[in-house]
Amino acid sequence: MAKYFDVHPENPQRRTIGTVADSIRSGALIAYPTDSCYALGCQLGNRDGIGRIRSIRNLDDRHHFTLVCQTFAQLGQFVYLDNDVFRTIKAATPGSYTFILPATKEVPRQLLHPKKKTVGVRIPDHAIAQALLAELGEPLLSSTLLLPGEEAPLTQGWEIKERLDHVVDAVIDSGDCGTEPTTVIDFSGGDVEIVRKGAGDTSRFE
Repeated sequence: MAKYFDVHPENPQRRTIGTVADSIRSGALIAYPTDSCYALGCQLGNRDGIGRIRSIRNLDDRHHFTLVCQTFAQLGQFVYLDNDVFRTIKAATPGSYTFILPATKEVPRQLLHPKKKTVGVRIPDHAIAQALLAELGEPLLSSTLLLPGEEAPLTQGWEIKERLDHVVDAVIDSGDCGTEPTTVIDFSGGDVEIVRKGAGDTSRFE
């Protein structure tokens, strides 16, 4: 049964965030709000958590997992950026974007696209996500909480608790969450490719 944490949307209780962070370090899979929509998250090297995310979302090995980072400096440890891409992404973060880029050796192999050796990265503009990342001190391995056969992601904490009670370990509910997935931009092929139009404005990449 998932633990349910009700937190303040702007000033999340530090003790509660600390409890959730400790559970992630101990192997928990959580559902948490972001500036786009809810996401599933676990620690970077958590093989069981990765498998559970794949199972919940019915994902194949070509799915791009996302490393949700607190800062741009942290993001830079996990992906390769040339100067032009660096400037473009820095201007768009934090925000509702996921960027697909070539991964460094810091990224576990099971997270990489099998052919491209790429991974998704993003920096959310959301108080709860930022507080959790600050407490963790490392990125959160994440995937949009979009269930198989459904067109829209889940956006209500109580509904997630109700529907995923036996497959996640914790649900954070702040009552403040986006309703649209991130915009996905692929920089890995040399040219900019808009993979998915979502919550982030695409005009700066067109």
